[in-house]
Amino acid sequence: MGFYESRILPRLIDWGCGMGAITEQRERIVPRARGRVLELGIGSGRNIPLYDAGRVELVWGVDPSPELYRMAVDRAAGLPFPVRFFVRAADEPGLALPDGSVDTVVVTYALCTIPDPVTALKEARRTLAPGGELLFAEHGRSPDPAVRRWQERVTPVWRHATGGCRLDRDPLAILAAAGFRVAEVDTGYVPGWKPASWHYVGVAVAA
Repeated sequence: MGFYESRILPRLIDWGCGMGAITEQRERIVPRARGRVLELGIGSGRNIPLYDAGRVELVWGVDPSPELYRMAVDRAAGLPFPVRFFVRAADEPGLALPDGSVDTVVVTYALCTIPDPVTALKEARRTLAPGGELLFAEHGRSPDPAVRRWQERVTPVWRHATGGCRLDRDPLAILAAAGFRVAEVDTGYVPGWKPASWHYVGVAVAA
């Protein structure tokens, strides 16, 4: 791993994931998590302070980056609920959690980057207890053809500079392919660069 990937990129990811418009989307959905939570792509832990301590029993966080893991550990310090980490890829098979052991799955601004998001979500669905929910906030494929063309043009370069982030993925299609049914969704542009500004926020359940 080079200097950019190990020293600069993690800080850029943390900064980008903490921008105002993205934080506002997180604030809409993360506090709804309850019980035992599995967060895919926990990254630097931007969601950790947003969990409602009165609703959450513990959080398991999955992310492959040791650099982002260290930031997340700092953000988890002193919280009234435990946060435990799996430093591994979300789409790697064999997550060490039993079937039906999770009440809520959370994934925010990670489906764009996980190499095989369908596999990651299928593994998360395996851990989800009956009646559990998946809460999501993602950017992705725009319904506007002109914006979508730009997303497709820019993505090959963009993903190399941003740790694999794809602008042109469709989170709803990914959820469906992984066996989830979207129960609630709100979509729209947030302030910012248009190709990265079409956002999806909602709730899904096992189909």
